[in-house]
Amino acid sequence: MDATQQDATARARELQRSWYGEPLGALFRRLIDDLGLNQARLAAVLGLSAPMLSQLMSGQRAKIGNPAVVQRVQALQELSSQAADGRVSAAEAAERMEEIKKTAGGSVLNSTQTAASTGAPTVRRVVREIQSLLRSVAAAGDIIDAADSLAPVHPELAEFLRVYGAGRTAEAVAHYEAHQS
Repeated sequence: MDATQQDATARARELQRSWYGEPLGALFRRLIDDLGLNQARLAAVLGLSAPMLSQLMSGQRAKIGNPAVVQRVQALQELSSQAADGRVSAAEAAERMEEIKKTAGGSVLNSTQTAASTGAPTVRRVVREIQSLLRSVAAAGDIIDAADSLAPVHPELAEFLRVYGAGRTAEAVAHYEAHQS
């Protein structure tokens, strides 16, 4: 790999870190390990081609373009943490992965299903959806520029843009929890 390719890969991984909280290679490897998958099976559950998954993992591509795939990734992250700490058996995880594979990726923010039937979306999942939406319309630098423009007149909106549009997920979770009634 030449220096130009290395720079492009490093930029892609940094964008992934800002959009998804970490490079997708690390995130996908954790899902593979925690859920006992291989890359082909993970690609199938997410609804990606194996080459696309490989490009995302290696940093050849920065962004997951399909919001439904992003939501499947988020659902698998939640399932992965449950499997890793023993709250879900391997058989239950396999069953849930089949359900995740079939989802169209409806919004957790306006879901009409009851929390009792689906399990309430976690704060982290809601925050990740807000981040994903903001980051799908503008790059982090553009969001910061917009926040800087708004700050003198609308400081709360500027803070929201900075935290969710360019900040880390942990900061956004703290902001979300602090602003709940």
